[in-house]
Amino acid sequence: MTSAATTMIDTSDRVQKLRQVMQSPPYGVNAFVIPSEDAHQSEYVAECDEQRAYISGFTGSAGLAIVSTDSAALFTDGRYFLQASQQLDANWALMKSGLPGIPTWQEYLVKNLPAGSRIGIDPLLLTATDARKLETELAQVESSLVSVPNLVDMIWKDRPSRPARPLMILSTSTTGKTHTEKIQQLRRTLEEKGVAGCVVSGLDEIAWLFNMRGSDVHCNPVFFAYAIITQDDVQLYLQDKAISTKVKKHLGSEVLIRPYETIYEDLRALSKKLKDNKHKILLGTRTNLALSVALGKENTLEVRSPVTDAKAIKNDVELEGMRQCHLRDAAAVINYFAWLEEQLGKGIELDEADGAERLQQFRVEQKGFVGPSFDTISSTGPNGAIIHYKPEKPTAATIDPDQVYLCDSGAQYLDGTTDITRTLHFKTPTEYERRCFTRVLQGHIAIDSAVFPDGTTGYLLDILSRRALWSDGLDFRHGTGHGVGAFLNVHEGPHGCGARPAFNEVPLTPGMTLTNEPGYYEDGRFGIRIENVLVVRKAQTRHRFGGKEYYGFDHITFVPIQTKMIDRTLLSREEVEWVNRYHTECLERVSPFLKKDSLGLRWLQREAAPL
Repeated sequence: MTSAATTMIDTSDRVQKLRQVMQSPPYGVNAFVIPSEDAHQSEYVAECDEQRAYISGFTGSAGLAIVSTDSAALFTDGRYFLQASQQLDANWALMKSGLPGIPTWQEYLVKNLPAGSRIGIDPLLLTATDARKLETELAQVESSLVSVPNLVDMIWKDRPSRPARPLMILSTSTTGKTHTEKIQQLRRTLEEKGVAGCVVSGLDEIAWLFNMRGSDVHCNPVFFAYAIITQDDVQLYLQDKAISTKVKKHLGSEVLIRPYETIYEDLRALSKKLKDNKHKILLGTRTNLALSVALGKENTLEVRSPVTDAKAIKNDVELEGMRQCHLRDAAAVINYFAWLEEQLGKGIELDEADGAERLQQFRVEQKGFVGPSFDTISSTGPNGAIIHYKPEKPTAATIDPDQVYLCDSGAQYLDGTTDITRTLHFKTPTEYERRCFTRVLQGHIAIDSAVFPDGTTGYLLDILSRRALWSDGLDFRHGTGHGVGAFLNVHEGPHGCGARPAFNEVPLTPGMTLTNEPGYYEDGRFGIRIENVLVVRKAQTRHRFGGKEYYGFDHITFVPIQTKMIDRTLLSREEVEWVNRYHTECLERVSPFLKKDSLGLRWLQREAAPL
């Protein structure tokens, strides 16, 4: 979720009421922790699960709030420093995670609260792994972790109800495998790990595993569900309103449909059987504490979900769908940029929200369009420095042709998911803007051109995206790339590219999709980002040291990178050749998707001209 970064609400009454509930019997907690995630540890959540946004007023997708009896703190990362500073009112202290001297939220609870404090959490919203680690740290100061109902819900009088919208069934022409084949593959993996079964709680994992999609979460084609898979049974937990005759027919007799809310009592019943048979159930490391407690820690093996790993490596059908939808999407984006340039050239006044709406209209015209994959970031001048920015009427700024314009957008299609960012100037950029843009471009080219041995992670590649920026003393505070789903969540793990240690856990493997999006941002001035989606593939190298395979990337996004913004004197011969080759590809691949003699085609032909 993103929002117009200038919106601020007064949270005084909400914070005061929460403190009253915290101190009242039977809870009696000194602090309450409010994460961003829902019970499925989703990054983007339904409106009914936006407790952290409700209590703090900060609407970014990443963050955690802690309310104690005498303070309130909001922790978020570098993507949201500027947005949070504009949205938080005087009740809140902004904790800029990752900066020197700023504690983690766990350290804050240990060091900033009195010894012997009771820390309240909703066990649905914290992973079992994080909860146990926090318990150990709190014990050092004789404080304790206390599971309580969600106390924010008690004061959130107009909280929306949980959505349960109709489900969409996908055919193998889109997925490449039936859900039965995927379950068989999962069972083989579970047998190799020596466990009796697994609990699947990630919404995108369940959507992928059962070849269904939903619309319960904005921009994410998922639905609320859990699943328990054993060698003998498959149980899928769905909300009643989501169950239809088509769903039952699709799932077949192999899948037992159970009420969504009964997952916890079923796990408690299963735990008794496990004690008798001495078998364990696999729980993903992103599983919430309540599920772990219901099953019993002694009955579980906690490792990364094998469904996440399988989903991340796209099969040939999924990859072809991703390639095709990116071509249609490129046509929509090119038509938009051509239209926007023409409108501004005529002196027509448009604001950022107008631009986002028109881009959506161009996408609606494309075959297989379902909806946006995230809220469009249409930002002019200073707003481009707000990394996750969503323009909203009436606060959206007028697009200024004399300033840098950053547009980050994406779409959900029946055959794939897109994510693209381009940075444009509609008049004459300054020398400094061009230099910054070119340094970003050099980082983008370095990632795109990388060749690396089997076992390499995105953590190791991240420095390539920053080397040119660092040479000028510049940098950016977000990751270089994230996984992308196939008609699924636009942010997909477990792989990625960035400086966070988590990106060093999973090697990049052929079939994975990954964004390439270095950037540079100056508060109050402009933002620059260049983003394509890549597919990891095998590379042909002259040698294979150590007998290892070597990999590289294919870009599947084809929209020109504005040459007006490039300072050619900074580019090497190889980098100039990369730009020219890329633009030739854009022209050849996307021209068939544009109407003859159209504004979009003429724009593409001009922008794809060689440097």
